[in-house]
Amino acid sequence: MGDSNDVSRTFRALVERADRKFARVRDVSSYGRGPCHYFQKVFKAYTKLWKFQQENRLKLVESGLQRWEIGEIASRIGQLYYGQYTRTSEARFLLESYIFYEAILNRGYFRGAKGSPKDLSLRYKELRFYARFLIVSLLLNRWETVQFIVDRFRALVDDCKATFRNDFWTTSFQNTNFKEWKQVLQEISRFMKLDTAFTNIRPLRYCAMFDSYPASLPYVARFHAKKVLRVRDALLTSYHRNEVKFTELTLDTFRMLQCLEWEPSGSFYQKRPVDSNENGSLNDQSGVSGLIDINLAVDMTDPTLPPNPRKVILYRPSVTHFIAVVATICEELPPDSILLIYISASGKADQSNAYQMETFGASRKSLNMKVVSQTSNEHNRSLPETPVHDKEDSSGCFGNYLWLGPRGTGGSNNLHPGDIIPFTRRPLFMIIDSDNSHAFKADKMALYDIGHILHGAERGEPAALLLSPTRPAFRSPSCVDLTLNGSQFTFFLTAPLQAFLQLVGLSPPDIDSNVYNNADNVLSTAFAEWEMILCTSTCLDLVWAQNLSDPFLRRLIIRFIFCRSVLSLFCPPGDNDQYLPDCLPHLPDSVSPHSEAMQSSVLRLANSLSVAKCFHFEEM
Repeated sequence: MGDSNDVSRTFRALVERADRKFARVRDVSSYGRGPCHYFQKVFKAYTKLWKFQQENRLKLVESGLQRWEIGEIASRIGQLYYGQYTRTSEARFLLESYIFYEAILNRGYFRGAKGSPKDLSLRYKELRFYARFLIVSLLLNRWETVQFIVDRFRALVDDCKATFRNDFWTTSFQNTNFKEWKQVLQEISRFMKLDTAFTNIRPLRYCAMFDSYPASLPYVARFHAKKVLRVRDALLTSYHRNEVKFTELTLDTFRMLQCLEWEPSGSFYQKRPVDSNENGSLNDQSGVSGLIDINLAVDMTDPTLPPNPRKVILYRPSVTHFIAVVATICEELPPDSILLIYISASGKADQSNAYQMETFGASRKSLNMKVVSQTSNEHNRSLPETPVHDKEDSSGCFGNYLWLGPRGTGGSNNLHPGDIIPFTRRPLFMIIDSDNSHAFKADKMALYDIGHILHGAERGEPAALLLSPTRPAFRSPSCVDLTLNGSQFTFFLTAPLQAFLQLVGLSPPDIDSNVYNNADNVLSTAFAEWEMILCTSTCLDLVWAQNLSDPFLRRLIIRFIFCRSVLSLFCPPGDNDQYLPDCLPHLPDSVSPHSEAMQSSVLRLANSLSVAKCFHFEEM
């Protein structure tokens, strides 16, 4: 008995020591490359704790160890691995986190012993565990697991509401926590309504099998003689009212985050069927038998892939916080590196929910256009009734900014293009997705105020800019639920074929798998051709030439060319600038929407899906 007590005391001491170290790193900033050796100390503490409980499990149980305590330790280790993923973007940490969370779920560590009275605090731990596991499963695209956890989550919330309804001590849970967990359920349910049927066809991550075109690689290599730049860091930020999100991950930042990662090719990454046992838990198919192996996923890293770019996600930052993060990343950016900045935000505050879109005729002869107004919560992006440079705001400026702030606050929430100028001493690749993206264009009006321009005012390295249209356009706006589909421009950059289908009003049930695969092949062939044209161009701006060396940026540029060509041909001829994306500096005419190569490729794609009547092709 004395031996068991000694083991128990040692175990409690190890738990306290590990928890103290955990508290010090839990809230550490996710950005910055500075050395943080303390993380190694925390992992070492939990590794020692985990091995001790493995080796002394029977004695610990005899001295009163509860199953939820083992689950709490495993959950902390899962949080540590996930935290390391957010700071490094290394996939192995995400996989480690998933393994621990999956084992906790399979073994029901937080479910309590059969026949024992239900404990609200234990249920609260289980709810928090589900929320954390959902994030990791989303990032790994384990949609079956996500759905399973959501069902368990919903059942647990309902059970808590029914079981503890009359308990005096659960008043706060009923009035506060219950509403919070209900909101979590609503968020993940909205997030899950995005079109998961397409996510299983082609990964959003960079896949060498689909996204690499060997014929152009020798021509890409010619840029290496000048300067080789790589995306080592990316800042993804979003600030919209009522945007689709789960925790602090919005639908658009989720897509862009995945787009900036490598798709592992190893057999370990294949999606596995998720079945349930008789007791309702997931079958343990992870290869983890008995106790969890804390180093299992080390052997699951794909050795053939380079490291992912580090990504920082800012959800609804203030302007000053955004600038501070950019400054920190730029200060620590490695040599020969590019910082990618993705901003999804509106150009004005106090927006209404009216989202205007153009409905374009189905044939060249039918050019009657209707302006369709429909209520939408999608990012709550209102559209200016007049061009953004034609109407002054109360401060006397012409609205050349993005709005990062809550409703009804002042100009301190305006992010001007000029705010980025100090950071152009390092190479920047910027994606601006906004109804006021053209604020980043250097027009005649903005030239009178250096604070309102970026292109042409850089302090060292010319920035590359991809600018979204100021208005979206769809063939059938009534069939597009903007609250669930996210930004059209971001969709084109991250899932181009799916975005094309959405544009022309097609959905998965409408398309035969053979037709879809044929369209996918047509698009892949077009991308290979366009990449060759771009890489062999003799009038390519040096900014784009440097960016083409990076596979992630090269893919984004090609998809931008596709988006611009498709929307240009989709809109009737005339004044349609507000429906077209733009880029600075300009790309060569050989990849313009009016070039034969662009039009013929889009025509082949449209014919493969029998939607050529939606476009306005020039005589070729």
